[in-house]
Amino acid sequence: MTTSIKCARCLKDTPPLARAPMPGPLGEEILARTCGECWAEWQNMEVMVINELRLNFMDPKAQDILAQHLREFLQLGSESDPGKEIGEGTSDSSS
Repeated sequence: MTTSIKCARCLKDTPPLARAPMPGPLGEEILARTCGECWAEWQNMEVMVINELRLNFMDPKAQDILAQHLREFLQLGSESDPGKEIGEGTSDSSS
């Protein structure tokens, strides 16, 4: 087990979470790239996102919307390019 990670959001070298907060690749990415403090902040923000956007989890798109907000908040990059930070590559790539 890794003794410390560099958090993608706060950029601190910190101990990792004790376990993946959710199953699957996203949970593993969070475990590898997110500190406990930032994860706790997300848990508070998650409630606000759900309420603000009035997400209905009977709609399959709601999970995708919440996952995108999670990735943006924790600065994990987009799902299609998990290693890319939010905001990278927004300029025209043809130059």
